[in-house]
Amino acid sequence: MRLKRLSPRRMFVLGFFGVIMIGTFLLMLPEASATEEPLGFADALFMSTSCVCVTGLATIDPGTGLTFFGQLVMAVLIQIGGLGITSIGVMVIMAAGGKFSINKQKLVKESLNLSSSKGLIDVVKSVSYVTMLFESAGVICAFLSYGSLFPAADALWKSVFHSVAAFNNAGFDLMGDFKSLTDFHGNIWLCVTTTGLIIFGGLGFFVIKELTSFKHPKTWTLHTKVVLCTTVSLIIAGTLMLKATEGSAITWLEAYFQSVSARTAGFATIPMGEVSKAGLLVIMILMFIGASPGSTGGGVKTTTFFVLVKKSLSTVLNGHCSAFKRQIPDSSIMKAFMVFNLALVTILVSTFAVCMLEPDFTFEQILFEVVSGFATTGFSTGITPELTQWSKIIISATMFVGRVGPLTLATIWLSRAQSAVRYSQEDVNIG
Repeated sequence: MRLKRLSPRRMFVLGFFGVIMIGTFLLMLPEASATEEPLGFADALFMSTSCVCVTGLATIDPGTGLTFFGQLVMAVLIQIGGLGITSIGVMVIMAAGGKFSINKQKLVKESLNLSSSKGLIDVVKSVSYVTMLFESAGVICAFLSYGSLFPAADALWKSVFHSVAAFNNAGFDLMGDFKSLTDFHGNIWLCVTTTGLIIFGGLGFFVIKELTSFKHPKTWTLHTKVVLCTTVSLIIAGTLMLKATEGSAITWLEAYFQSVSARTAGFATIPMGEVSKAGLLVIMILMFIGASPGSTGGGVKTTTFFVLVKKSLSTVLNGHCSAFKRQIPDSSIMKAFMVFNLALVTILVSTFAVCMLEPDFTFEQILFEVVSGFATTGFSTGITPELTQWSKIIISATMFVGRVGPLTLATIWLSRAQSAVRYSQEDVNIG
């Protein structure tokens, strides 16, 4: 009875936490470890959290440290984390002919970060169809690259795992030795396949549904226009800035790949430990912005970044905050600032705590790791396996906050009715 009285947001958070704990205990089983020793609690918790939060950071190399069972557990956790436990639950209920109650609609609305429940059933159906379509296409395309390098069965499993991880914006791989895709930095086919899965997985299911409806671009919603405009702009800007910072050390293909992957995917065709400080800053900015609402990716989201930029420009120019001949409501602007501030606070607190626990690592290494964790990206300069137990737990918590959303967690505990008292206004000098 008490569960029924929980708000959809609390059910959403508890659902993610429950899946993480189930994954933790499954990864602690002896059958999951490829070594004689099973995974300890901190490592299993970190890996499970990273999978469910579709991050990609790993303290244990999935390719060499886990058995097929362990890798399968990871793939399932990634799929659940990317689509959302409530979305998958509703898909099962719909497939079994069950009813789609109002409470279930509210849960899916929270899971997919939608603004309303309008057309929710169609969105859920689209999520299942789009996921099957893109991941199946990803398996076929990836197999064309892996098939000539590995035995057929191994190549097929690597293709399946790679497709699930890429579409769900989780940068896990089975290449071994934490190499990610550095051995394939010049493989145009695999790079294009991977970035294609990442981009579409990061657009958001609502945007994909609208694009596949083949409506005229003029009839697209403001949300879709903002997502597409910001996504394309960030990919181009990221590519140019990474090429400028790294120069001849990377190719245009590598710069493009990292620009796409930095926005919450985490696959790497170049070692992050060899990237310049300026390049790491560019990647951190891209990670912080992240993917789009209702997608498999993390970060503060492209729409948040767009609204913040638009509001800042309109304030300077003393104009209205608008885009594509539509005015952006004050509620959206306020929410964007709250998300940005809460994300910044989360990163600063986590970075401070890890800096206290890890004096042997540099500040930029720790900051990069924390931003990667919060943005559920998965990039690392190579320090993840060397973190202490408490640092792993802190970054696990950071990943969890980044995946469910700092605003969601904050409003769970601050949902009390506001006071009716209103005070008189008085100016405060700013700047």
